[in-house]
Amino acid sequence: MRVVVLGAGVIGVTSAYYLAKQGHEVTVIDRQPGPALETSFANAGEISPGYASPWAAPGIPAKAVKWLFMKHAPLIIGARPDLAKVEWVARMLMNCTSAAYGVNKSRMVRLAEYSRDCLIELRRDTGISYDERTQGTLQLFRTEKQVEAAEKDIKVLQADGVPFEVLDAEACVRAEPGLAPNIDKIAGGLRLPGDETGDCFKFTNRLAEMAAELGVVFRWNTEIKAMDADLGRITSVQTSAGRIAGDAFVLAMGSYSPILARPFGMRLPVYPVKGYSITVPIVNADRAPVSTVMDETFKIAITRLGDRIRVGGMAEISGFNNHLHPRRQATLTHSVEDLFGGAGDQSKATFWSGLRPMTPDGTPLVGRSTVPNLYLNTGHGTLGWTMAAGSARVVADMVSGRVAAIDAADLGYARYQRGVKQGRPAAQPVAAE
Repeated sequence: MRVVVLGAGVIGVTSAYYLAKQGHEVTVIDRQPGPALETSFANAGEISPGYASPWAAPGIPAKAVKWLFMKHAPLIIGARPDLAKVEWVARMLMNCTSAAYGVNKSRMVRLAEYSRDCLIELRRDTGISYDERTQGTLQLFRTEKQVEAAEKDIKVLQADGVPFEVLDAEACVRAEPGLAPNIDKIAGGLRLPGDETGDCFKFTNRLAEMAAELGVVFRWNTEIKAMDADLGRITSVQTSAGRIAGDAFVLAMGSYSPILARPFGMRLPVYPVKGYSITVPIVNADRAPVSTVMDETFKIAITRLGDRIRVGGMAEISGFNNHLHPRRQATLTHSVEDLFGGAGDQSKATFWSGLRPMTPDGTPLVGRSTVPNLYLNTGHGTLGWTMAAGSARVVADMVSGRVAAIDAADLGYARYQRGVKQGRPAAQPVAAE
């Protein structure tokens, strides 16, 4: 079957790879000159299934008000009027209940755990290398209140059978020796030993090479304008290089996915939430992090990537813009220097921003759309790298008419459609080649 993948970030490239492995004739279209040059370029570098959590959580509305007045705020809301922003924030607030949080986190962890397993299998089968480490994630708490608030996450981890360790300050330092000089700033931690780290950009580029070796065709520097339909099915994609036809289509364009889906009656609840990162060369390895440390106070991830430190975080709700605000860099620098002071050379830091495609409930849109041959793989928010392999495998299985290895019924667009009953879909027959 001819499958067209729209978008060549980590989600699109991984989808193309699995589709090619299942025998399909795959074409990937992207406006950039190569893979992973937008949101996947310089993300935080963590692959953290256990830390997969929705931003919508009990207490977030009150915290958001407090964050607005913080010098180093993890949440920034742009002042410019934007109807899409208002609708998205309203939907997110509706998910800030204990019941919704439990449901949303559980399904996010389910997909993320499966994705980590798929990545391990892919790494074993291909030997792919991307500055990977398999030494877990440490969620670092600076206050006793944060330690107590972690109980809700611990209950979900227990229910889903995810390994974890509750640590005191001394145990946090044993896990991350670079924290020793600042042990007095640590109230405790939650360690997730099954988590990993790695350079998403390196991974995506190498996997694109492997996909090309399987026959995947990449159409670079090609703008996607619209999709054509006939008799209720997508027939082709309009691009700056002409129309590209296919039998099935995978929409993996991140924050831009709703624009293409809207003409077909789908209002995908995906909004561009801007994140920032700095990448700093290590000058003192003894002071650097071993793996990933999540600074709970500032919602910032500090990750070891080979001889570099990647510091990423913040959520800026301000629409489609990639302006680099010096104040955001100051927040990232403050977090890493406050915990791992002197580990990196800040004078050589590179500063970046990317638009994370976020849904109001935190769970991505993975699976079937309202158009029979259009599949969604978008809306992963801050967890695209964490969920890439699993999401791609689920979509590839659906396109091939197979039942996904995990229950994926509540991962799709149907949960946002009124009156649609969700259930585990039966396998569909594979279309003729």
